[in-house]
Amino acid sequence: MANRTMSLCSILGFFHHRSLTRCNSNSLGFVHPDSRFWSFNLSLSFTGGDQTRFHGSLMDLVMEELQYQKRRTRASSQAGLTSIKDGPEIKAENKTLQKGTLLEFEKDSENLVLAVVHSHDEKQNWIVHDQNGFVSSIRPHQITYIVPGIEVTEYSDIADFAKKAEELLDPSILECAWMEVLERNQWATMEEIAEIMYGSTGPLECYCTHVLLSRDDIYFGLGEFRDSLVYDPRSTDEVEELIKRKMIEEIAEKELDDFVQTLYSAKALPYESKPAKSSWLVEAKVREMIESLVGFATGNCKSEEQRELARNILSTMGMSKTSSAAVGLLMDIGYFPIHVNLDVLKMNIRTEHDYKTLLAAEQILARTSDPDEHIRTDLTSLKVYAIDVDEADEVDDALSATRLSDGRIKVWIHVADPASWVDPFGTLDKEAHRRATSIYLPTATISMFPEKLALENMSLRQGKLCRAVSVSVVLDHDGNIMEYAVENTTIKPTYMLTYESATELLYLNLEEEAELQILSDAASLRYKWRHDHGALDATMPEARIKVSDPDNPDPTISLYTEGDNSAKRLVTEMMILCNEVIADFGSSNGIPLPYRGQPQPNISDYSAFDKLPAGPVRSFAYIRVMRAAEMNFYGPISHATLGINGYVQFTSPIRRYVDLLAHFQVKAYLRGQVLPLSARELEKRTVVANIHMKITRRLQSTSLRYWLLEYLRRQPKDKTYRALILRFINDRTATVLLFEVALQETCVVSSKERDAGDQIKVVVIASNPRKDYLILRECVSSEIISTFA
Repeated sequence: MANRTMSLCSILGFFHHRSLTRCNSNSLGFVHPDSRFWSFNLSLSFTGGDQTRFHGSLMDLVMEELQYQKRRTRASSQAGLTSIKDGPEIKAENKTLQKGTLLEFEKDSENLVLAVVHSHDEKQNWIVHDQNGFVSSIRPHQITYIVPGIEVTEYSDIADFAKKAEELLDPSILECAWMEVLERNQWATMEEIAEIMYGSTGPLECYCTHVLLSRDDIYFGLGEFRDSLVYDPRSTDEVEELIKRKMIEEIAEKELDDFVQTLYSAKALPYESKPAKSSWLVEAKVREMIESLVGFATGNCKSEEQRELARNILSTMGMSKTSSAAVGLLMDIGYFPIHVNLDVLKMNIRTEHDYKTLLAAEQILARTSDPDEHIRTDLTSLKVYAIDVDEADEVDDALSATRLSDGRIKVWIHVADPASWVDPFGTLDKEAHRRATSIYLPTATISMFPEKLALENMSLRQGKLCRAVSVSVVLDHDGNIMEYAVENTTIKPTYMLTYESATELLYLNLEEEAELQILSDAASLRYKWRHDHGALDATMPEARIKVSDPDNPDPTISLYTEGDNSAKRLVTEMMILCNEVIADFGSSNGIPLPYRGQPQPNISDYSAFDKLPAGPVRSFAYIRVMRAAEMNFYGPISHATLGINGYVQFTSPIRRYVDLLAHFQVKAYLRGQVLPLSARELEKRTVVANIHMKITRRLQSTSLRYWLLEYLRRQPKDKTYRALILRFINDRTATVLLFEVALQETCVVSSKERDAGDQIKVVVIASNPRKDYLILRECVSSEIISTFA
């Protein structure tokens, strides 16, 4: 190794000599194919005496040369192709290639083959007989090397030549040649290198030299001098850096091969025996490769290097380099469950709260003081009904009612009071702003606030004293609002009811639950009043689905289709009433709020809608013509679809951030404090929250559809379903509503006589939740099985 090491002074002197030599050579036409190769040497400047200063680093030179090496497919390819195509002397030789000439050509991107020239065809290609006995027609640019000074009479003789060459191909002698050429401080031709290595420039020795140089990416760079290619020895430091880099690459290849074998092993295991997800994250290198696959599968790669690593893994496994292939692989090894929600990963939805947020929640839980205690009205004597879906965790609204002596109805809409716990500029507010809403998926609920705080302190709980903001309203006999009040209150919820149980109680019309019937009467009055003022009924059936043990390949799916039941109608009307009152309250008192409105649909003739069947068909038609909602932060704007003059979302402050903003403002006004947020600040916060809300709505919609399709996939193949034609897309293709799953889908109907509002029977031909398609076919009467209900 002694003669391979050089001191810094000798290296500088060496580069100084080479720089001057090359500068002088330029006048003779010496130009490197890639001018950047010379930038290092030409950037040396001298500050006087023997001092030398580098304008570029040695590593920069190495990296540039590596990039250059990537661009040339092989050194020999350049040696052959460039000379044949561009060199005038070789170009003449190309025209006079004789039968029996031995050459090497590129059969494909992976294989170089020796062959003997047989003839020249009419398309200017060469007919050759290769060493494997195959006849090929090759183009001139495929030729990578012409073996000089040898003629082969039979293709079978090539094998003997190739065998002799293989015996001489010792890569270690190339290093010896490099050291000798390096000592000369100048480049060398292939023949000169052959002479150094083999002591001969015969055909066999030159071919072996060509092969070794074509495989070399360590010792020599490629140059050109007077239309001839020359080989420039790299410096000692460059070579050592490249050797080190090659060793690193070999180690990386070994790690990749080991990882791929682990993947194959995991794929072969039955589902219950596959490695736990955590086991893939223990070793740093394995974790890096798994994370690259996850990033590639979800479109969230952190860098191009991570993306390229994932592609290499897929390619090594013989798989297509696509995100769907990565998803399938991660499922096959058990890292992703079969029913993984990819949208949660793609949208970077945070399923857990960070430590800072949880700590802030714990501090609030430890605090018992109520900032509004001195101004709360005690309403614990009222019977209070909290009505929601069975799966509801956060309970943020409840209802009370009584009938006054003059026959009018007074209702109370009690709304949970999280603003009494949360600072509008604190940690929890920032977290709620980032999330914008709680997310309700068939497999889980992701709360806007930490669960313990949202479910215990903030929610309305049966039989517990609860803080609330209560809106009381006196309705006239026609449903018009006669008077209202907004105040901080304390309530004690009496019943926690589902829509189904509340509907059943209404049906029974029990005397002891008269308050519930009064609420129903109030809802009927409000519904009629709103529709008399132009409201449109766009209610559509909805499906609720609950999935137990979603990581299991065959989880339990519980499905419930929710129609327009009386309890849901009751709650809907009371929530609209509350939000209308808050808009009027804000307007009357000059409070900036997130006022919401919706312009009148562009409908010239409403009578056309009246001709449609009432129910889903008409509602579907209304939804298609509705215009986008609008926001204002200074005063109410008309909400034409609801038939009211103002609307502020106020009834879901635990689960929706825009509602919480309204609470901050109203609460400050009730306390007599300066409002925390200006109209401008409200707008900024609402815009951000609404963006997250749109993402969440899409996530909830796609997740619900996935599990509905999975539910249908599991049903018997011959099962039939009732479907309602909502509208025709063309003569025979219609949008239909599957009643059982409340799902809208297209279907080809059997008869042109069908019309919107007709019911048909369909079967599911195919349902694929992962690829998101559902194919339906209408059943003709002879196909309908007797079990259809």
